[in-house]
Amino acid sequence: MSGLEKHGEAPIAGERFEVTSSAGRVTVYVEGEGAPLLLIHSINAAASAAEVEPLIDLYRTRRQVFSLDLPGFGLSERSDRIYTPRLMTDAIHSVATTIGARNTQPIDALAVSLSCEFLARAASEEPALFQTLALVSPTGFSGRRALRDAPGTTRAKPWLYALLRGPGSRRGAAIFRQLTRPKVIRYFLKRTWGSARIDERLWEVDIRMARCPGAHYAPLYFLSGGLFSADIHTVYEQLSMPVWLCHGTRGDFTDYTQTSLVEPRKNWSITVFDSGALPYFEVPREFAESYDEFLRTHR
Repeated sequence: MSGLEKHGEAPIAGERFEVTSSAGRVTVYVEGEGAPLLLIHSINAAASAAEVEPLIDLYRTRRQVFSLDLPGFGLSERSDRIYTPRLMTDAIHSVATTIGARNTQPIDALAVSLSCEFLARAASEEPALFQTLALVSPTGFSGRRALRDAPGTTRAKPWLYALLRGPGSRRGAAIFRQLTRPKVIRYFLKRTWGSARIDERLWEVDIRMARCPGAHYAPLYFLSGGLFSADIHTVYEQLSMPVWLCHGTRGDFTDYTQTSLVEPRKNWSITVFDSGALPYFEVPREFAESYDEFLRTHR
């Protein structure tokens, strides 16, 4: 039993099961019946499956919806270990393989922000598992730098990780506590929304997630760049299945200069919403209509 479970702190309700693999213990939530839809939350200081809960509500009456807590977050294993894109990708592989064993149909998968990089890598390595990909506000498309370094390399700054963590991880835990105070979490959600009208339930869940045992281990790797892939442009360009990329126009995540890399590719579609970085919270009907149209086109 995880520390979260002991305190009754599951980020979302519903049936859940665990998958154990090289990525450790990963908690998966499932609701509904039908063709499988896999939802993957973003990475931040207090991330969990609660970030995709509006999508669960939208699709559980017509799809079998799976969502997971990535390693280091939610109810999944939060141990003191090295967190890398490889670890996150392996977790997705394990969950997707488990879903595949329960269903005869390929998976439609959707990820948010940095987790789009992990999903894209998993799909490039095991394309037969995935029918389509949806990338919501994906990272790796901002700025002008080409991200085609050696396969598997990251943008980690070891010196920054050492500075953040400090000896014995006490400094890291203290810094994390400061970064996850309720007012600070609200501040970062406002930046994500590009508005003060954030989702209050998500804010409350984030506060709880940040108070769980081991909550600081994975975010320290995120903050020091260790979860960002330095070869992600190569990975994105390797995707062969239909890919839907969408993003908003408000907040901190609106620079998609590098989408020019994929715009000419026939398997990529791009939609822009008048919203922040999580459009399905703000414009759920418009989001679902656009996503459904993409899925219908590629059935």
